[in-house]
Amino acid sequence: MPKRGGCLGCLGGCLVKPLLALALGCVVVWGVQAVLNPWALHIGGRSTPLMYWHGTGTVVAKDGKKYPLYLTFSPGRPQRHLGTQRNGKRWAADLIGMGWLCVAPGNEERMKVSGTLYGSATDSSDGEFGFRLLEWRNPFSFTPPSRGFFDVGGTWHGDQLVMDEPDQQGIPFKSGMLIDHATVTLHWADRAEFDGACGAGAR
Repeated sequence: MPKRGGCLGCLGGCLVKPLLALALGCVVVWGVQAVLNPWALHIGGRSTPLMYWHGTGTVVAKDGKKYPLYLTFSPGRPQRHLGTQRNGKRWAADLIGMGWLCVAPGNEERMKVSGTLYGSATDSSDGEFGFRLLEWRNPFSFTPPSRGFFDVGGTWHGDQLVMDEPDQQGIPFKSGMLIDHATVTLHWADRAEFDGACGAGAR
């Protein structure tokens, strides 16, 4: 007796297996990340099962200029940090992310974010964070230009990430803009809040 379903039945069966394999692969990757970075399951006083945090704030440079910022971060690939410390706390995790800096009304500068968490590998609430926000470049560029950046560092104060460590370095952007000795207080927010602030203009 011929099987029912014909081509549609065969197509459905053929699609289910790779989808299940993909789902299983995602679960395995998530599990490995969770084991290596248990701190990332609860960031900034909230549950973050996707091990990802995003927020916004206003960067204040040494010259007093202010720039709205939207930033995301998550665990990165571990590097070698034997003996590395910050304010007496040992390296716990490397961080990767993206940033968008409002350099003028309606003008957003895309940034690459790299960073480090120092302190406990299981709880970041008392950890020291350091971020470098680097000018974006085309990944297919064969001759990468020198890029401007600025650093910020700090800790959680409740649900706010207060990056107020003094004397953070920076080098000029291609535009000539220089942000050094920067501080910023970040709070959990969606991209829309940053877009609204940038539309209103950096002051």
